[in-house]
Amino acid sequence: MKRTFTYLFLLAVLLSSCKNEQNKYLLLGKKSGRQWFEPTPFGMAYIKRGAYNIGANDDQLNGVTPNKMVSTEAFWIDDTEITNNEYRQFVYWVRDKRARELLGQTYADFLITEDKYGNPLDEPEINWDERIEWDDIDYQNAMDELYLPEQDRFHFRKEIDTRQLVYEHYWIDFKQAAKRSNSYNFETQRYEGNVVNEKGEVVPIQNRTSFLMRESVPVYPDTLCWIRDFAYTYNEPFTIKYFSHPGFDDYPVVGVTWKQANAFCSWRSGLKAFTPKNEEEAAPHDFRLPTETEWEIAARGGMMNNKYPWGSYYSRNVNGCFVANFKPQRGNYVADSETTTTAMKVGQYDPNPFGVYDMAGNVAEWTSTAFFEAGYEMMNDYNPEIEYNAKPDDPPVMKRKVIRGGSWKDIAYFIQTSTRSFEYQDTAKSYVGFRCVRTSFKDEFARN
Repeated sequence: MKRTFTYLFLLAVLLSSCKNEQNKYLLLGKKSGRQWFEPTPFGMAYIKRGAYNIGANDDQLNGVTPNKMVSTEAFWIDDTEITNNEYRQFVYWVRDKRARELLGQTYADFLITEDKYGNPLDEPEINWDERIEWDDIDYQNAMDELYLPEQDRFHFRKEIDTRQLVYEHYWIDFKQAAKRSNSYNFETQRYEGNVVNEKGEVVPIQNRTSFLMRESVPVYPDTLCWIRDFAYTYNEPFTIKYFSHPGFDDYPVVGVTWKQANAFCSWRSGLKAFTPKNEEEAAPHDFRLPTETEWEIAARGGMMNNKYPWGSYYSRNVNGCFVANFKPQRGNYVADSETTTTAMKVGQYDPNPFGVYDMAGNVAEWTSTAFFEAGYEMMNDYNPEIEYNAKPDDPPVMKRKVIRGGSWKDIAYFIQTSTRSFEYQDTAKSYVGFRCVRTSFKDEFARN
């Protein structure tokens, strides 16, 4: 017995020494005193890291879409689709920024030209505290470039030219930076590879900024999609009112391209979603579109092989009522809801077990993933994703992006959790919207 205790003691010492060995040389110095935390983002549901099944359900296995086990890191996802009201804030921000740039040419108060010490800035910054008097005729004259030219006005109304609302943002092309041929050569002290820029041009790598891509994206939704998507219909009221009328504030935004959805994510990432005591204490909060896998995991709600996000094999509940906004019968769009024949207010049906609404029906949703028929075979089983940044002169097949969830105009097959579909990244549809995700940097135990 004494010998047994001796062995256990030695084993404990050995394990203890192994555990501490990794810290022996790295943590002898003084630790940083900075605290770090990850706040709970407003309106988002937490999906913990883990292993999940994606792909065809048991009754759908046909060799086209296989069933696959994958592992993903934790992430947050919007519990509803981005609404007209939320996207309109983005449009107004772009409008106000452009207005202040133009007003600053006449009124100096709209631009900040010095830092807090009185030193001149290299480039003027926007002064967001200065109020814009939109009805002031002098202000309107100073912002004349922002309005429609006279020949384009209806009934002589002076309206904002939505073509002027362009959002410029930057992103790093990590895929090109990761190529070994594009690595920095320490012997020659320079980069020796080439990079394809945002215009599709192949140029030599000058420095690290060669991997920084610049995007200029018109942000106003394509409201004419309501007419373009459906032949021989009268959808003019939706064209005129759906995005701009307050009655549709809580309806999902549609008519946005894949690039516009990405631009919204970039803009949202720059907002101050919270105010920490010290900015260095705050976790990064970069918003982005979900990968196809993340979207499907969130839609399944933690259940395995479920046909629909609510876990049932049927599109009706026990009372015989439809549980999603889709096209339940031929020509009968109102069988699932008496209030609307198109997209409806977000969150009208019960959420799935993860607390996420409308993952089936209402509007289909953009993902970040490039669409390939054999996508599931190509993907890695750890944080799977197929990302391709299509260039302007790429063939249309390279511009396909995965959309998931089905929409108000689709039959039940398209709202199943495993059904894959696509749209072209430069198209805008009246039945495609989006929601954002954020990678989580702490596991569920560290959060509590």
